[in-house]
Amino acid sequence: MKFTDTSIKALKAKSERYERWEDNGRGFGLRVGSTGRKTFLFMYRVNGVSRRMSIGTYPAVTLSEARKAHAAARLELDRGTDPGRKLVEKKKGERDASTVKGLIDVYIELYAKPKKRSWHGDLRMLNKDVLPRWKNLKASDITKRDVVKLLDRIVARGSGVMANRVLRLLRTMFTFAVSRGILDSNPCVNVADPSEETPRERILNVDEIKKIWFGMGEAKMSEGTRQALKLLLLTGQRNGEIAGAEWKEFDLSRKWWTIPGARTKNKKDHRVFLTQMATEILKEAKKLAGGSNWVFPSTKDQHITTRSISRAVRNNSETRPKNQPKHTPPYGDFFNVGYFVPHDIRRTVATIMAESGVDEFHISKVLNHTSQGITGKVYNRHHYDAEKQQALETWERKLKGILFNEKSKVVNLKR
Repeated sequence: MKFTDTSIKALKAKSERYERWEDNGRGFGLRVGSTGRKTFLFMYRVNGVSRRMSIGTYPAVTLSEARKAHAAARLELDRGTDPGRKLVEKKKGERDASTVKGLIDVYIELYAKPKKRSWHGDLRMLNKDVLPRWKNLKASDITKRDVVKLLDRIVARGSGVMANRVLRLLRTMFTFAVSRGILDSNPCVNVADPSEETPRERILNVDEIKKIWFGMGEAKMSEGTRQALKLLLLTGQRNGEIAGAEWKEFDLSRKWWTIPGARTKNKKDHRVFLTQMATEILKEAKKLAGGSNWVFPSTKDQHITTRSISRAVRNNSETRPKNQPKHTPPYGDFFNVGYFVPHDIRRTVATIMAESGVDEFHISKVLNHTSQGITGKVYNRHHYDAEKQQALETWERKLKGILFNEKSKVVNLKR
């Protein structure tokens, strides 16, 4: 038998349900219930056991759609996956997503983990700011007013920027739920950011750079964190790219570091020239790493985290309140420069390179910013290695002048 819309419509209900199968031996069939309900089936075997998988009900699922689903299921089977079990798990996950807790779990597993290297941050934010308030609610019961009230509480504790972050995360999660058919609408639509944000413009001046570099020697932090901060200052790369660096990415003899696309923000491999000072820091790190695959290991199997680097900076650049025990962070202003964050170092590197005459386009290549326009995104495959080397060598000369008072014109930047 060959299924067509005409042949399917001709199948009539009987006192007991029955099944019909196409004659090609590929397990594509149709079950007709005693009420006349017609359901597409896929019959297959896994480990010698016969199984049936429901594809969908005709005519809500068309014959063409059923054939495509059947082909996809056969492909899963050929790859060693039980398509029926996978479908059951998917449906179970979407049923579990009826609660806010379930929706968070499904969002993290099916969206955040596959798409975001920062999914840990999403989970941490949801567990801290969302779940305690909404854990007993159904996801479909969340209203725009609920969202606004939640954000207002976060703002009230003095965390306006965090409230903005939570809103953006909730908007993404509910958009995901709508796209999966879990929810019919997104309660975050037309909810404005609860707090106005001012872009950070902190640029370290030459005195601050010197104080930070030499202040690391007295600061309370691990030696690995100290070296990571120095490498950040020498290369201008992102905090996370430095924290998660592996030795296999480095060619110290040729003085190049290739960050794989799996670890870069724009998903593209990025080559970083290693100046003399950067190479010396890495050689010291090699000795300290003790055979670890990580350049800056925290344990044998893990690298230091971006949070640990940020925490080390914060704890050593803030003064401990008088009523706080001496053994608890913050440790005091060992840097003696006031508050700053690791990303301010990256901004400072870029600014001094620009002030030193490095072309803005080549600075963007050092920083691995995505090129705008179709030419940069599609056609231009030049890696600008020579230009990046020149830019970083220019920056190192300036840095040596700042740190060691070498004869070099030093740009005195304001904050």
